[in-house]
Amino acid sequence: MKWVLFDYGEVLCHAQPAADRERMVRTAGVDADLFWRGYWEHRLEFDRGTLTPGAYWSEVLDRRARDAEVERLVELDVQSWTHANQDAVALLEEFRASGRPVALLSNAPACLAEGVERLPWIASMDARFYSGHMGLVKPDAEIYLRVAVALGVRPEDVVFVDDRLVNVNGAESAGMTAIHFHDAETLRADLKVALSGS
Repeated sequence: MKWVLFDYGEVLCHAQPAADRERMVRTAGVDADLFWRGYWEHRLEFDRGTLTPGAYWSEVLDRRARDAEVERLVELDVQSWTHANQDAVALLEEFRASGRPVALLSNAPACLAEGVERLPWIASMDARFYSGHMGLVKPDAEIYLRVAVALGVRPEDVVFVDDRLVNVNGAESAGMTAIHFHDAETLRADLKVALSGS
């Protein structure tokens, strides 16, 4: 039976709401353009685990971040990524209830992973993988191969779902079937096709 492997950000949760983004910028006390440029420029290395929270937020702020600042920015960052996409979560739970194995693969630093793990609906997933724990990030083919090994299946026995086309392509390069996520209803139809006969 094929596994369904879900991305987290902007699939199972919504994009960061404007109010949360504004709160982070206010807390940082820097220009918004500078903040978001640094936030994304260094994010993959934070996701990979090669930057500590202190080092990452110091890069974002373009100065040494104080411990209290780091703690607060981590808290706000986690909050900003925990607004569930209820339609997608309902679809995940529908598949899980039918006996279909489901897993998570997210580019997320360890501190964000800890916050995601506290969400009550996450525990229903059969397996969860976070880049910050693996030292690898999507779209590198190795992360998908590592997940398949951990699940005890071949890459072709996994259907991967992600909102970013570059990550979809990465999964396909590793031998997985991959679906570009747009919305839950479209995903339901796409998964029905991808999982037919499995």
